[in-house]
Formats: sequence, structure tokens, C-alpha cells
Amino acid sequence: MSARATRHPAPILSARDIVNRFGRQEVHDRVSLDVIPGEIVGIVGGSGSGKSVLLKTMTGLHRPDSGEVLIDGKPIGSIGAAEKASLIGVLFQQGALFSSLSVAQNVMLPMREHTDLPAKEQESIAAMKLELAGLTGDSAIKVPSQLSGGMVKRAALARALALDPKILFLDEPTSDLDPLTAGGIDSLIAKLNESLGLTVVIVTHDLTTLFTICRRVAVLVDGKITVDTVDRLMRSDQPWIHAFLHGPRARGALSARRQKHGNG
Repeated sequence: MSARATRHPAPILSARDIVNRFGRQEVHDRVSLDVIPGEIVGIVGGSGSGKSVLLKTMTGLHRPDSGEVLIDGKPIGSIGAAEKASLIGVLFQQGALFSSLSVAQNVMLPMREHTDLPAKEQESIAAMKLELAGLTGDSAIKVPSQLSGGMVKRAALARALALDPKILFLDEPTSDLDPLTAGGIDSLIAKLNESLGLTVVIVTHDLTTLFTICRRVAVLVDGKITVDTVDRLMRSDQPWIHAFLHGPRARGALSARRQKHGNG
């Protein structure tokens, strides 16, 4: 009975023994990562460590040389496009909004592709998702070139939320943003996680994001992965992890974390 009481919930995402090679370079050497429903997991690593490749592998956009990815217990390659769209939402690094479409039309794209919802209902849902992402109603009729960097990220996030996915995959959601705008994106991610129970996987190099909203962090170094809480990783003697989490930039992020969690 006690064993059952302490049993962890089944992973919503499992990447098992992932190997990715590009020519002679082996980027991932039997990398495994389980993500539990409702948690926020960060993925970090140095340049060329394969962070974005791992994200593409987990979302089915890249087929690994070996290993498998399971979403809700199903191999991702066996999941049809419509079902996959209802399970996962993806925010790409630069937003990847279509420049010729309005913001609302960008958000409606997944609905047009994967549902038979009437146009009016699509418009209504798009407006709700934009509001959820922190954008005002007048943003809907703008085109991406009329948006600031932070607004582009929020619009792309609204599109990722269009079909109420269970997991959000975010590729560098705060890159190229000033600290105040980046902090707003972090707060939004945390709010979505808490209010909607969304599971979130974030590829990032933003230490503030890692220290303030990620429950666990997966570190890619030399083709291997180390997964733990930030507190435990800070005690690691692995050279890259130690340098990353104890450098000058880390001190500022750690200070922000202490201010946010000052009560415990």
C-alpha cells in the first residue's frame, strides 16, 4: 500500500534511448527523459549540444537514428496529425508566424487544419486564446510585422494553445527580449501551467527562466543528459554544469529567484 501511495504518475512524455547523428557527429547518445503531467521542465546545454534537435525529436518533427518517443503512452510516429495537434502545442524560436496573415488568422490556422469548427467559432476561440496569452483585442487584426518581439511570442503562444494541448513545447521563448518582457513571458508560462495544468517543456539558455519557473532541468553535455532540480544541479561537479550555474549571469538569476520565493 505504501508503495502505491508513493508511486509517481505515469509520464505524459517519454523519450527513450534517443540517438541522433549528423554525419560522424553523435549529438545524442542514448538520451532518455520522462516528463510528468503538470510539470515545467527546462532543457539546457552548450552550443551544438542538440537542444532544439531533442525538442524536434520529442514533437515528431525529427526522426531519431534510434530510440523512441511516447506521448500519452503512444509512439509519436503512430499518432495522426489531428490527434498530435490536440496533444502538443509548439512555440518555435522566432515565433514562426505567417507574415501575410493577421494575428487572429495565425491563431486560427490549427483549427482550420484539424477541425470542422465554423468560422465564427474559430474567431471566438482565437480571441480567447489571444486574451489568455496577454494580448489585447486590437492585436488580432494586426500582421506580425506590426508587433513587438514580446507580442510576437505571445501571439505564437496563443496559436500553440489553439487546440487545448496537453503539452507545450517552447523553443527559446524569451530569446531576444529585454529582461522586463522576458519576465512577463515567464510569468505567463507559470500562470498557464498553474491555471490550466499544462505540462511545459522549455528549451532555453535563460537562467532566470530556469531558476524561477522550472521544476526540473535537463542538461545536455557531450551527448549525455542529466536531469534534476536546479538546487541539486548546483551541487554538481560536472565542469559545464558548474560553470553554467555558478557564473556571473547565474548570480543575478539566483537573486531573482530568491526574491520571488522569499517565503520558502
